Amino acid sequence: MRKELREATLPIALPAGTPPGAEGHRERMRTRLLRAGADALADYELLEMVLYIALPRRDTKPLARALLAEFGSFPAICAAPVNALLAIDGIGEAAAATLKVVQAAALRLARGELADRPLLSNWDRLIGYLTAALAREKTEQCRVLFLDNRNRLIADEVMGRGTVNHTPVYPREVVRRALELQATALILVHNHPSGDPRPSPEDVEMTREVKQAAALLGITLHDHVIIGNGAWCSLRREGVLG
Repeated sequence: MRKELREATLPIALPAGTPPGAEGHRERMRTRLLRAGADALADYELLEMVLYIALPRRDTKPLARALLAEFGSFPAICAAPVNALLAIDGIGEAAAATLKVVQAAALRLARGELADRPLLSNWDRLIGYLTAALAREKTEQCRVLFLDNRNRLIADEVMGRGTVNHTPVYPREVVRRALELQATALILVHNHPSGDPRPSPEDVEMTREVKQAAALLGITLHDHVIIGNGAWCSLRREGVLG
């Protein structure tokens, strides 16, 4: 028997006070995960496994189902604001922090897929990362992707946070930061919490202002991407950038 399969069958040492029956249930889930992969587990089971890291003495199945009932999906739970998570009966700071760690790990894995790759030729991966980072945000957030002369990612930075329908972005600050990072190109990104990624007149005006300010210093604005709920819009494809 392979080493990892032998290990998967070893009993889990659970803390004193763990609910009756939890040991066998958790061991079965762990074995399925290691043998068949994450697709062998339902969303509520993955949540159970995450939550019992923070809550080892609790039966986490009812809590996992309550979270799914409130937020709708595993990704939406991990992306939920901390105060919304803490409003769920049974979720304390330890459980909320564990869920946010899962979100942070997922984003870092997605961003890692972009490392040392020209972003313009890895568009699908870029959109996947931006969707994971922004699609479930409840307020607008503007990020700037700073690129080198081979269009590889130097930095992804939040340059503005706003309300449900507006984020102030200052072209001078965007360009100043690009010079500090020695970036030669930019991609603007922001989200529409409404879920509709169509650009507003203000989005179009801001895009043209940033393009003009950047061009004065030899910096290229490749695109401005707006992330909605399951949809996105490229202002270059819309003809705004020419």
